[in-house]
Amino acid sequence: MIIEKEYKEAILNGNISLAESLAKKAIDDNLEINLVIDQFSEAIREAGDLFEEGEFFLPELMRSAEAMKAAMAILEPKIMESKEDRFLGKIVIGTIEGDIHDIGKTLVAAIMSAEGFEVFDLGADVPVDKFIDKAEEVGAQLICISALLTTTMVGQKRLIDNLKKRNIRDKYKILIGGAPVSRKWVEEIGADGSAENAVSAVKLARKLLEV
Repeated sequence: MIIEKEYKEAILNGNISLAESLAKKAIDDNLEINLVIDQFSEAIREAGDLFEEGEFFLPELMRSAEAMKAAMAILEPKIMESKEDRFLGKIVIGTIEGDIHDIGKTLVAAIMSAEGFEVFDLGADVPVDKFIDKAEEVGAQLICISALLTTTMVGQKRLIDNLKKRNIRDKYKILIGGAPVSRKWVEEIGADGSAENAVSAVKLARKLLEV
């Protein structure tokens, strides 16, 4: 589809005005907003891959992130309009310590909130114990922890190890995400699952919590 190429062009070129116009057009045309977000998400994931491969440098990645944020600023209010008056559970979410990438995490948080979850977004560069302490404080059922870099993925394992040390691993479902996350890694560290995109993450969260 031509429109998919436009989403990709807007994000990879860091074209804020194009990203905004595409987001506005999606709303005007009554497109399925979650699917539109998926298209933008695929583009930002590609930007992350290019950064990991050394084809994108930090300034280019940041421009892509700004274009993504500009589109989401327009799309998020539309998501919230369709939010149903229901409560599905409490979720603590963030990007692991040492990793400042928060686009994917922010998308997941926004859609989960719209779906009916109460979301506590800790932001990026979050220490492992902060995830656990917040989950204990608010009585969360699910902890979502993102890592875009292979060097910070170990934090996901450390979180699960710390839960075990505190003897509270069984209190929480653990959902991990990020470009380098694989099914093998999920199994290796004993997480409860991972998802390829924000919409899939919400579906998995509902399945894990049986809501």
